[in-house]
Amino acid sequence: MTDEATGEASGGAPGRARWNGIGQAWRELVDTARRTAAEGLVVGTSGNVSVRVGDVVLVTPTGVPYDRLTDRDTVAVDLDGTQILGDLLPTSELPLHLAVHRETGARAVVHTHAVHATAVSTLVPELPSIHYMTAALGGPVRVAPYALYGTEELARNMLHALRDRTACLLQNHGTVAYGDTLSQAYDRTAQLEWMCRVWLTASSVPGRTPNLLTPPQLQAAAARLSGYGQPPA
Repeated sequence: MTDEATGEASGGAPGRARWNGIGQAWRELVDTARRTAAEGLVVGTSGNVSVRVGDVVLVTPTGVPYDRLTDRDTVAVDLDGTQILGDLLPTSELPLHLAVHRETGARAVVHTHAVHATAVSTLVPELPSIHYMTAALGGPVRVAPYALYGTEELARNMLHALRDRTACLLQNHGTVAYGDTLSQAYDRTAQLEWMCRVWLTASSVPGRTPNLLTPPQLQAAAARLSGYGQPPA
């Protein structure tokens, strides 16, 4: 017998180890998806999350409330989009997720319809450099031109906006952020939404124009941020 997700013998140690990794990744994915809803980054079943384990991409299913998902609802595809695990259909934004996983070093992707970020996506072609955390996303966050959700056109527009960046806005739609882990991808999503809120708040003050950071200031912030946090154990 072979493991449906790995193609390896289900009784062998490598197969069990890989399956355990997929099971743990699925639980982390569901926790992250629920967090996007709990913290107001999505409404209902909007938005989606993915995480890569080897050549397997786990994704949230389409049209299913996150609080209903269990370990038995695991949905997985290969990098070509062929479903290899699960009875539920993958997210309608599968082309978007696969494009990020194929074309970047992403291990995890979070897509939301965050309110302030979506509002900014309708106003400017790029989020102004309102805060030094802009540097943590690779530089000023671009807005990908509008395209119908779930299409290859949207995925292409997104990849262009993500060039040398780890997050972007989708015009009249929402956000995309990726990282090495689900936690990192989520944190980048939350930072982007917060920066959008700061810019909208500052730019709404009558008669005042927000001060923006210069490229040299962002470069200095990027250098400082590269050493941020606790040193490796």
